[in-house]
Amino acid sequence: MQPLVEVRDLHFRYDDGTAALDGVNFRLFPGETVAVFGANGSGKTTFVLHLNGLLTGDGDVSVCGMRLEARNLSLVRQKVGLVFQDSDNQLFMPTVIEDVAFGPLNLGLGRDEAQARASAALEEVGMAHASGKAPYHLSAGEKKRVAIAGILAMRPEILVLDEPTTSLDPPGQMALLELLERLPQAKILVTHDIECARILANRAVFFEKGRIAGEGPVDEVIARFGWDRAAPKRPATSRF
Repeated sequence: MQPLVEVRDLHFRYDDGTAALDGVNFRLFPGETVAVFGANGSGKTTFVLHLNGLLTGDGDVSVCGMRLEARNLSLVRQKVGLVFQDSDNQLFMPTVIEDVAFGPLNLGLGRDEAQARASAALEEVGMAHASGKAPYHLSAGEKKRVAIAGILAMRPEILVLDEPTTSLDPPGQMALLELLERLPQAKILVTHDIECARILANRAVFFEKGRIAGEGPVDEVIARFGWDRAAPKRPATSRF
């Protein structure tokens, strides 16, 4: 099976000389959800920002069979939808429907088709009732759903989610996990939330000092790196 994402020997340094990635190799296959664990500063977010060209390092990154380079950057960005940790970084239009339609309009779609895509995406995430609201009137969980709708309206094949459960209360977390479990796209899930990973992910990778130090089934990776001791225990959560 051809991977949707293939990363080979990826290195990256920030302008101040900080080495953030040191030879990362990674594959994501259709239908997979991969959890990305690691301490703050280990390279997780830097890594995922390379997947749609927001950062560019040394090495090879291919998405849906296309090598990530300037000439096909716009096509790659249609394939990879990035949902930021802070939804306020993605919501900036006066109303929810305008926010969700913004991406399709930027693809060159007509206003009617963009609105139709936006309405369908809001329906999919359970936020159609809020289409006329201002995003700043929404709860944190509602903002997250609208941010995801804005990505879904672009019809990506891959979703990259950076700490999706951060700032959500328990009901909001559960509603979000139910939504993400329903979505058919392959997913990369950057998270410290081990229960979220256990519910959604098929496997996990663990970042350490800019490298993937280990990978495998979620619980094996959690045990190997003592990640269940990195946060307070929570009651076990059953799958939906």
